[in-house]
Amino acid sequence: MGLTEEGERLLLEGGRALGLDLRPHLPAFSLLYQLLMAANQRVNLTALRTEEEVVVKHFLDSLTLLQLPLWEGPLRVLDLGTGAGFPGLPLKIVRTELEVVLLDAVRKKVAFLEEAVQALGLRGAYPLWGRAEELAHRPEHREAYDRVVARAVAPLCALSELSLPFLRVGGRMVAQKGPRVAEELKPLPRALGLLGGTLEEVRPLRLPFLEEGRALVVLSKVAPTPKAYPRRPGVPEKKPLC
Repeated sequence: MGLTEEGERLLLEGGRALGLDLRPHLPAFSLLYQLLMAANQRVNLTALRTEEEVVVKHFLDSLTLLQLPLWEGPLRVLDLGTGAGFPGLPLKIVRTELEVVLLDAVRKKVAFLEEAVQALGLRGAYPLWGRAEELAHRPEHREAYDRVVARAVAPLCALSELSLPFLRVGGRMVAQKGPRVAEELKPLPRALGLLGGTLEEVRPLRLPFLEEGRALVVLSKVAPTPKAYPRRPGVPEKKPLC
């Protein structure tokens, strides 16, 4: 079962609050909801169970990325630690011209993404199984992306080490963060200095229908990342650079 009338109303109203007309995309989001709920009975893809939670905390939260003017043109985007496809799938549904690689280390989640991409007919969306620490050293991925996005993956110090090696110089990484982002920002300059990045912007925002604050943290790649980074799997989070 896809979205109910109430679910569609929430999506459209929330989209308008974000400056987006989502009516043309209702069939795709309804199908994505149906696929997610069906698969979640077999595999633990998301802890969110109600339609309202999925619409607001997955679909609309993913689309807050479009509050930034960073998505024009046929960009190559990596969704790092995408899980069940967020924010990458909603971003791809609304901005079809983007090439989106959906990376996750859990094989069962990538299997769901393969199913979802096929069912939704999303050309230019590519599920990818693997560890960021390993894939970032492969030539086909090293400094090969215009944008990297990540939501609820790791603290910013670790996340910068995982993400910046994928970005070409001049590219941007956008981390979706909650209300306590200031604590993560304080030590960040040290890590960015080692990795060839700089903090470009912290954009505060409100998620429609929720009071808690959100922030989009934008990191810019200003120099090549040294070959030593990222370090071995697990090390960036256990021993962060800052």
